Amino acid sequence: MEETPPPGCSKPHLEKLTLGITRILESSPGVTDVTIIEKPPAERHMISSWEQKNNCTLPEDVKNFYLMTNGFHMTWSVKLDEHTIPLGSMVINSISKLTQLNQSSVYSLPNAPTLADLEDDALEASENQPEKPHFDSRSVIFELDPCDGNGKVCLVYKRGKPALAQDAEIWFLDRALYWHFLTDTFTAYYRLLITHLGLPQWQYAFTSYGISPQAKQWFNMYKPITYNTNLLAEETNSFVNKLDPSKVFKSKNKTLSPKKKGPVQPAGGQKGPSGPPSTSKSSFSPGNPVRK
Repeated sequence: MEETPPPGCSKPHLEKLTLGITRILESSPGVTDVTIIEKPPAERHMISSWEQKNNCTLPEDVKNFYLMTNGFHMTWSVKLDEHTIPLGSMVINSISKLTQLNQSSVYSLPNAPTLADLEDDALEASENQPEKPHFDSRSVIFELDPCDGNGKVCLVYKRGKPALAQDAEIWFLDRALYWHFLTDTFTAYYRLLITHLGLPQWQYAFTSYGISPQAKQWFNMYKPITYNTNLLAEETNSFVNKLDPSKVFKSKNKTLSPKKKGPVQPAGGQKGPSGPPSTSKSSFSPGNPVRK
């Protein structure tokens, strides 16, 4: 039965599993509810059964992970204006949920296209990345992390079945069904997961288009413990929204400053529906009162 350990992650094996990240999170401003769902180790026969069923050999580091804990789930929240907002999420599916990426119809309709039908073979590997996985029988793909609906982190065997351990890599599949290489070993990926603190959309930092502006704000507030931190610092001024009202509205205030009082409008002048003279559009600006 799953249980939640007390704050501080006092159990030695959980402290080792999280690389001590709980202490860093709990000392960060605004962070609350740092929670690890403890999972018992997977039995060896469960791993052997999975390999036989899928005709795939798990890499040794993946096997060792499941022999330590049958999956991983760590979350944390932030408290803003008396409201608690779930933010960080670190997930590795259990061995029973390490299922092959669905290759059936995308829609529950007869003759509907499959993922393989939607694949664009024209987009091959670049010089800096290995060949991309395929949705057809050329690759065998298993879901490691559903990423809260922002994509999928996958364990990929790119040579088909029977799949050998040395052929496994970790890739990120974004919501537009484009592949992005993450690491060539599970251990390296797990370190990325931990050092990025499970921040929303952190996997998109390894794509050509990067993370969203909202995610960048969280990245700037809770900087990942990774080599990407320097790149984040260089881009800080480009996405941190710092507004100075005195400067933003400075030019508008000048144009609205009257030089002298105008003549009193005659009784027959134009009036608005409630009686007072209507205000010209050019003299109104958000943040400045309408002069009566």
